[in-house]
Amino acid sequence: MQFTVSKRSRNLRLVTAATAVAALVTVAGCSSQSAGGGSSDTGKATASGGAAKKGLTVYFIPKDTQNPYEVLADKGGQKALKELGGKVVVSSGTTDTAAAQIPSVQAAIQAKADAIVIAANDPKALCPSLNQAAKAGIKILSFDSDINCGNSPQHLFINQADTKTIGTTEVDLLAKEINSTGQIAILSAAQSATNQNAWIGYMKQQLKKYPKMKLVTTVYGNDDPATSLNVLKGLISAYPHLKGIISPTTVGISSAAQYLSTHKNVKIALTGLGLPSQMRAYVKDGTVQKFALWDPSKLGYLAGYAAAALASGTATMKTGATFKAGTLGSYKVLAPAGDVGPSVVLGPPTVFDKSNIDNYKF
Repeated sequence: MQFTVSKRSRNLRLVTAATAVAALVTVAGCSSQSAGGGSSDTGKATASGGAAKKGLTVYFIPKDTQNPYEVLADKGGQKALKELGGKVVVSSGTTDTAAAQIPSVQAAIQAKADAIVIAANDPKALCPSLNQAAKAGIKILSFDSDINCGNSPQHLFINQADTKTIGTTEVDLLAKEINSTGQIAILSAAQSATNQNAWIGYMKQQLKKYPKMKLVTTVYGNDDPATSLNVLKGLISAYPHLKGIISPTTVGISSAAQYLSTHKNVKIALTGLGLPSQMRAYVKDGTVQKFALWDPSKLGYLAGYAAAALASGTATMKTGATFKAGTLGSYKVLAPAGDVGPSVVLGPPTVFDKSNIDNYKF
């Protein structure tokens, strides 16, 4: 995957980043061109030749209910189920912990939901509850942040972009800004977040290409603005020679950008994953040069259609199985790889900078 930062696609999609950051080529909206096999076909059928059942109830369980990124993703799911004659129930806690999500899984079981779409705050702690839901006949999907429950329950992961590309691209973006030299740090979300840890793993691998760049530490803001700001201040105090920060979380990068924009004496390059709507001012005032992302609403929309297809029995988790995701087109289930089971990839992220940030409204 090549992370081609095209003029405007790169802006928010991390989105257009390149096959998941590597492709960065297509507009963040091009979910239909995803590595998961999307095509230009459109329609409301959830699988080859099959239509979704009416009246489906899908529980969307985000990391928390206050994160703007998660809110956009949930709205995408709601749009999908509305098109299909069903409904989405959004339920979660206000903190990024598995304990805050478990009551929502139980609520879905009690409501006899048709499917659960969950962004995991912990890869394993949710498994017993989700296994109980699966035994009750509820289809299980994860999105944004995967679960790792082995084969019990079997689930489909709706991945925003190629995991490796997301991690390596962020390192490459920062390397260009700091001439591949100096101390850097990572400002992450929750320490147990599956997606964050996967991306960070690939960042560390990519750093081997830049021997003069040194990762001094990783800190965790738990996707909370106040916590993110506090750990950022601690980071700057502990490492006065810090040259760059990667924050692969929309809350972390926006919190860091806000601080750096009002402390011009602190010369630290910042990149990561952010919402264009939150980052626009910081790109225009020069605080941030480039960052990436995909369209969260399209991720939720894709997850909604996938959930409906599985719940309707018109799609399966078998490698190569296909279904149609409304206006995004057709998608194909990818083979399990490593710790990731059956999955579907939304598409290449976008890299944002001054040249294209105004083209993205999310």
